[in-house]
Amino acid sequence: QVELVESGGGSVQAGGSLRLSCAASGYTYSSYCMGWFRQAPGKEREGVAVIDSDGSTTYADSVKGRFTISQDNAKNTLYLQMNSLKPEDTAMYYCAADVLTSCVVPATRYHYWGQGTQVTVSS
Repeated sequence: QVELVESGGGSVQAGGSLRLSCAASGYTYSSYCMGWFRQAPGKEREGVAVIDSDGSTTYADSVKGRFTISQDNAKNTLYLQMNSLKPEDTAMYYCAADVLTSCVVPATRYHYWGQGTQVTVSS
């Protein structure tokens, strides 16, 4: 059974930084796509950043240059370093994983999800 547990969310002022972590268990970590998604109230869940088993990354245009996705295979942990945070980054952030031909797919294609961690950015 795949289990994903996020941590690291919180409240920060605009311009601040946060680092999210996602501890993964229950699968062969290196063979999965993994990603960070977010959902603000009243909005659809959207992709933030994904990483494949080769370490290739893709970012949403809205976070390019500010967010960095990375993984520690030894710890089976996925990270999202978020810098220069903006109020529009406020959302529940979710970690997701699945075995996919392409990691850059809608959130509905990912079957394994964490419980989410809230990020709130004040102006």
